[in-house]
Amino acid sequence: MENMEEMLLSSWYHVHSTVPSSYVQLPENRPGMVVSSLHEAIPVIDLGKRGRADLTKQILKASEEYGFFQVINHGVSEDLMDETLNIFKEFHAMPSKEKVKECSKDPNGSCKIYTSGENYKKDAINYWKDSLMHPCPPSGENFEYWPQKPSNYREIVGKYSREMNKLTLEILEIVCEGLGLEPRFFCDGLCENPSVAAHHYPPCPEPTLTLGLAKHKDPTIITILLQDKEVEGLQVLKDGTWIGVHPIPNAFVVNIGLLLQIISNGRLVGVEHRAVTNSSIARTSVVYFVYPSFESIIEPAQALLKGNNTPPLYKSITCREFRANFFQKGPKVEEDLK
Repeated sequence: MENMEEMLLSSWYHVHSTVPSSYVQLPENRPGMVVSSLHEAIPVIDLGKRGRADLTKQILKASEEYGFFQVINHGVSEDLMDETLNIFKEFHAMPSKEKVKECSKDPNGSCKIYTSGENYKKDAINYWKDSLMHPCPPSGENFEYWPQKPSNYREIVGKYSREMNKLTLEILEIVCEGLGLEPRFFCDGLCENPSVAAHHYPPCPEPTLTLGLAKHKDPTIITILLQDKEVEGLQVLKDGTWIGVHPIPNAFVVNIGLLLQIISNGRLVGVEHRAVTNSSIARTSVVYFVYPSFESIIEPAQALLKGNNTPPLYKSITCREFRANFFQKGPKVEEDLK
């Protein structure tokens, strides 16, 4: 396979009755048949409830113990959530040639479609997914490079991005209250460079041998995930055991990124998670990644150190350096930062 049109999983997966050898995970990484049900599900937090102090306590507790939580009554309309998920499903259902064409307008390559991972040609083992990704900053920059097909893509994804920006700031303001930071601590450079991604996982003939997404932590401030309503695939590592994150209608999954772990001086935790496949139905998920500007300094917040005479657990680094190190070193990046 030489070009992206041919490499996209959605263009060839249906002709295989077994998983190609390049997609078979090492035995220690395979999902197997069983996911533990011994743990409680990740916390579900109602953002519409009264009682700010209690809400703050719940989000901090979930961020410390799980690094993940789901939010309901978050203010984003059910119609917009459905439209967003459906528009990305429509995109991934288009012919491969059209998908590649729609993602080839930006000379800088910021809008892209790829298969497996962004380093497909370098990966020794591939992952069972196709992905569309592009920036969606509040400034509207790069909008002209977004896909124009399906016909209402820009309208729906633009509206969704604005709602995600509002929800991000609301959640981070609550986090600030819990940590004792200024409410607007994250309002400027630390949230100004978000991206949206739509991962598409076609049915897999041998799901116990493959992964849709490898075990990883997110190199973000926070990540907000819109799950397919009826298809489970996200798993979170809790106390050495994988637990499934069951989709809740009209809920978002929120997880703490490594950058927020650093800023909180280790109090909030970025947790490893992965995506598994299934043999019967395709799954699509929409991910909103909250990144700082590239020149933002990432370090433990000074307000968390001075009053408590607490030493910083991490050294300072620019977001640009962090991201370069993360994609080069993977999980080892955490040790290098201490």
